[in-house]
Amino acid sequence: MRDFNGFMADINVTPLVDVMLVLLIIFMITAPMFTYGPKVNLPETTSKPMPIKVEPLIITINNKCQIFLDHYKVPIKGLSRKLKSAVAAHPKRDVLLQADKKVPYGYVVKVIDEIRLAGIKNLGLVTKPLTKK
Repeated sequence: MRDFNGFMADINVTPLVDVMLVLLIIFMITAPMFTYGPKVNLPETTSKPMPIKVEPLIITINNKCQIFLDHYKVPIKGLSRKLKSAVAAHPKRDVLLQADKKVPYGYVVKVIDEIRLAGIKNLGLVTKPLTKK
């Protein structure tokens, strides 16, 4: 459409589309690089991985004895209550516990006790495969 001075009055969306496509490509490349939850140094075992059908609820204990429900920090006193609501929303979801190998055994048992108080019967423990030297 032209106005009376001969100038074009339409908006050119081509540069916008180009920028959006570049941002989409960058997001597609970087999204798999994001890690899920806090990093922990897991103990090594020879056990085989178990099959998981639905994305599990992961409880993490880092080396500072901080507890994370998925990637949200939770105090040990509120863990049972948070787990009850999370499991009530998705009852078929597997629950996995991953703890740093430097966390004292007694603290891991306290966390497992809180998990049991939430009514969770099946709990998986996350480890990493044993590296052969």
